[in-house]
Amino acid sequence: MSRVSIIIPTLNEAKCLGRTLRHLSLLEPPAWEVLVVDGGSSDETIAIAKTAGVQVISANQCGRAAQSNQGALFATGEILCFLHADTLVSDDLVTVIEQTLADKTVVAGGFISLMAGEKTTRWGVSLHNWLKTYYAPLLFRPHLFFQGLRLLFGDQVIFARRADFWECGGFDSNLPIMEEADLCLKIVRRGRIRLVNRIVQSSDRRVAKWGFFKATAIYLYIGFLWGVGVSPQYLKQFYQDIR
Repeated sequence: MSRVSIIIPTLNEAKCLGRTLRHLSLLEPPAWEVLVVDGGSSDETIAIAKTAGVQVISANQCGRAAQSNQGALFATGEILCFLHADTLVSDDLVTVIEQTLADKTVVAGGFISLMAGEKTTRWGVSLHNWLKTYYAPLLFRPHLFFQGLRLLFGDQVIFARRADFWECGGFDSNLPIMEEADLCLKIVRRGRIRLVNRIVQSSDRRVAKWGFFKATAIYLYIGFLWGVGVSPQYLKQFYQDIR
């Protein structure tokens, strides 16, 4: 059995972190460790993590990519799993990850993200995000698509072997957005990326704030511009943090 380290980058996630950690406490088999890497929260995020009994690391550099990398440096498991604080997973997460990476041709993977809130499930956005995993690399990197490239994003709970993650350099800490897509472009050179046919549930807070049409338009706009080479630093202005 492989040791799976779950890494959660946080910044003012008190509203959702407790629920996420409760789901992780039900994993069977359990994760080897859960690391919360905090970027300087001013709410109860750190207290919630400590109450749950998980390891809390103060980030040297704020930003999801940098915090994820720092968590990966502290992690001791053979497999790294990057989880957003607002994403819920099933209790067999560790088993599914182990089974997926048992195929040595698979270098990394992620799940189908079902976006939902307290009162609604965002079926349209969720469908588009699922399709984007395939059509984005097919349109913009067709040569890599046929080598096994699938574009995964943070709410899809990306996982990879620790060795492969660091061999390709990990996340680019200088990227304020699209760091997961950048990782996929690098790590696919070591093997196939697999979208697991299982669901994780992610918060719809961004869509609830923007509305369906605005959110979809922003996702498409950012995705297209990134695909043709526009800098993520420029794209960040269209994708502000929502708490």
